[in-house]
Amino acid sequence: MPDAFPDFTPVNLLTGFLGSGKTTLLHRLLQDPALSDTAVLINEFGEVGLDHHLLERIDDTMVLLQSGCVCCTIRGELAQAMRDLQSKRERGIVPPFRRLIMESTGLADPFPVLSTLKSDPVLRHHFKAANVITTLDAVNGLAQLETHGESVRQAAIADAIVLTKTDLTDEPAVARLMQRVRRINPDAPFVDAHGDHFDIDRLLSGASGSGEGAPARSGFYCEEPVSVIGEAGSAHQKPVHSFVMTIDARIDWTAFGLWLTMLLNRHGDKVLRVKGILNIEGEDNPVAIHGVQHLVHPPVHMTGWPSDDRRSRIVFIVDGLDADLIRRSFSAFNRLGLPQPAANITETA
Repeated sequence: MPDAFPDFTPVNLLTGFLGSGKTTLLHRLLQDPALSDTAVLINEFGEVGLDHHLLERIDDTMVLLQSGCVCCTIRGELAQAMRDLQSKRERGIVPPFRRLIMESTGLADPFPVLSTLKSDPVLRHHFKAANVITTLDAVNGLAQLETHGESVRQAAIADAIVLTKTDLTDEPAVARLMQRVRRINPDAPFVDAHGDHFDIDRLLSGASGSGEGAPARSGFYCEEPVSVIGEAGSAHQKPVHSFVMTIDARIDWTAFGLWLTMLLNRHGDKVLRVKGILNIEGEDNPVAIHGVQHLVHPPVHMTGWPSDDRRSRIVFIVDGLDADLIRRSFSAFNRLGLPQPAANITETA
């Protein structure tokens, strides 16, 4: 029935480096009764070991699990797989699922998924982007972050990071991994897959890529940019890093929107995430923004300030883009005679 499922079904993206425990986490999600009204898109059934959980095969790409989850393989175009799933839901061939989880083997960032949801005329009327969940191996994760760019990008775009295999290592090793991640992604919450308070429903409903999650009351923060010693003995910044722009004066929304649009049009492939809380001229409460590469989600009007500090803060997670370039771009835009959105811009370490 039309009222049996939401107008806009949230889509959670599950990503993670090879061997990071993504498959184990997905298997755990599928067994939870709270997700019985969930559909899952995966690459191959065999990768998740679902054979002993099958209840009914609907067609050659879709099965209904004992938990009530609908599980589908992605064969060919992602948009077509999602349209087929939506069509079967409307016709009553599959249960009226209220959430879609997408397991993204080999996908380093969510942009292709988000782009599909935004650009497809059918999907954008039925689905909306929810949060991005990245699994990170507590045993091998630190080495992977140092040697594999894919792992760094997956950590950078995460809205939540699930630490796996923490039972196979010690607390100091986990602390070192978390400290390293904080230099890439300054505000994604950590979730211990082996912790006593692992809450699947909260994990899937947390701060989302759609910008619906409010910043923590402590506000935004950022570690110092990562530097390594090159062959010539000089320090240089690693390609993926994060920084914060702090803006003292109130922001003119029109001017800011033009600047951000131009920035992402030029450098969107290098801006992995941009997330901010803004003090807008004429608004009593802050406005939260969130974007992934070229895509910016609708702004969210928050119900109140997270602290007494009313300055605007914008977190950037970038790949090979100099923080000074963005600062200079913002300042130069102000000098064009447009409304002045800032009296001072600083980089916060």
